[in-house]
Amino acid sequence: MSLDACADLVRRGDPARWQSLRGQPDSVRARLLPVYAANLEIARAPWVSAEPAIGQMRLTWWREVMEEIAAGGPVRRHEVATPLAAVLGAEGARALDAAIVARHRDLDPAPFATAVALIEYLEDTGGQVTVAAGAALGAAPAGLADAGFAAGLAAYLRAVPELAARGRQPLHSRAPQDLAELARIGLDRLAAARRARPG
Repeated sequence: MSLDACADLVRRGDPARWQSLRGQPDSVRARLLPVYAANLEIARAPWVSAEPAIGQMRLTWWREVMEEIAAGGPVRRHEVATPLAAVLGAEGARALDAAIVARHRDLDPAPFATAVALIEYLEDTGGQVTVAAGAALGAAPAGLADAGFAAGLAAYLRAVPELAARGRQPLHSRAPQDLAELARIGLDRLAAARRARPG
């Protein structure tokens, strides 16, 4: 299978990551496109049906893909899973598996109970996807989870109006001081990621 399906998914579904790949060497694009496409498929799984059981089944399917990749054996044929298996090893598969587990939370319309619960969700979604992308490139993991958390928090806050329109309560609190604290945590994580960068 080619990277065309992955490229099309990322171009349509994740314009920010698509733009970040422009001008990158083909070798980098070939390794990151399957990771980003898999992330989109995983993130969409809880939303494909009003019936939570359908979302659960799709997330379970993706967990099985990650188990196959981590085991190093044959991986089921699929327009995203097949190219993903070509670029991801066990470490990256475990990182994406953490994101899949966290995405089960998207099946629940209730708000996060605490700021800690929301932070853990963002660590396991945005943070672990960035760790998986780094693993696909063979990059040292230092700072990747923090960078992914910061980017994930920014994307999540941008998505709050849409999530609310879908009947979700995406934040544990809308109090200005609680939102300011979330922003401070995101900025602190971004600063930590920058400090961890080599050179």
